[in-house]
Amino acid sequence: MLPSLKHAIRFCRKLFPVCLPPIAKIFTLFSVSLIILPFSLLARTEDESFCSSEPISSYILKETGSSSLLMAKDIDRPVSPASLTKILTCTIAIESGRLEHDVLITEESTMVEPSKAGFKTGEKIKLLNLVKAAMVNSSNDAAFAIAIYLSGNIDSFASAMNTKAKMIGMKNSRFTNPAGFDKGIYAGNTSTAGDLLRLTEYAVKNPVFNEIARLDKAVFTEETTHKVYCLKTHNKLLDKYPYAVGIKTGFTNKAGGCLIARAIKNNKDILLVMLNARTDRWSVAENMFDMAFLGSKPDPALIFQTSNRDTGRAEVVSPRKTGNRKYHVTKAVLRSKRHMLALSRSSHKVKRNTLALSHSGRKLKKHDLAFSKQVRKNKKRISLS
Repeated sequence: MLPSLKHAIRFCRKLFPVCLPPIAKIFTLFSVSLIILPFSLLARTEDESFCSSEPISSYILKETGSSSLLMAKDIDRPVSPASLTKILTCTIAIESGRLEHDVLITEESTMVEPSKAGFKTGEKIKLLNLVKAAMVNSSNDAAFAIAIYLSGNIDSFASAMNTKAKMIGMKNSRFTNPAGFDKGIYAGNTSTAGDLLRLTEYAVKNPVFNEIARLDKAVFTEETTHKVYCLKTHNKLLDKYPYAVGIKTGFTNKAGGCLIARAIKNNKDILLVMLNARTDRWSVAENMFDMAFLGSKPDPALIFQTSNRDTGRAEVVSPRKTGNRKYHVTKAVLRSKRHMLALSRSSHKVKRNTLALSHSGRKLKKHDLAFSKQVRKNKKRISLS
């Protein structure tokens, strides 16, 4: 029995010095990582928000009839305006005096990328209805049909666009096509927030333009087959914001989200131009309009801070059409809250795991002490024997 006991003691002496340090290291590293992980996630979130603190490349907010700007950033910076280009295309069409003329749809005008109305070669559409399709649904085939009808080809119409732009006072713009394409043979189609504001202020003086810009859908028929076209707007602000009255949206991969919006409330007429938005442009537009209508100068830090965090931790007062003023929590705010709850739950799990490991560590220490005592007792017995 004595030799076997001695062998057992030697084995345990060899085993525990080898095993215990790795266990202690693993326990320590695991505990520290679990504690640090939630904070690192939070830090990452804050860093990402900081890096994206400029979610819109350029913008301008102004009350019509006023010479002062409420908000502005990089208003002379040339960027791709995407389908905001169609405002100039439609303005030229409206001023042509041929809105009631039938336009023959050519094959060239159908050979465009979406979005488009889906016109077929040989169909006849009134010029007025092409303007509606281009403004309301942002139909590229409608814009091309307008250009080919009025100028014979795209290059000639682009030249007419640039001439009209200079006449309006758009000094930093260059247009290559009527739809707003910005790649390939149409590369170089650029404008600025300042120029697009001048264009919009010019266009809204025309009652026909104003009527079309307010539409949420355009319904019309083809002149020979009487095929019905029903085209819906891409402007979500018309549904989201009760004081919105148009005007035009735009998007390409290069241009990002673009928006020219107009809102009227209590005799205040506000225009907003937003270019290359990498955030929820609808919620940002609502915030900007609300602050402008309150009579105070909008605070960019507040607007874009809330935008960067999925439109914010603060609820925005936005009256519905019923006249009742309510606080509305956006989906983005709910997502933010769910995210914070998830992190909170994660931290609670970390605490529980840490406590469990701590208890496990104390148990290991107790077992180690008990084993050491047993070893010492056995040593005494061996020495006595």
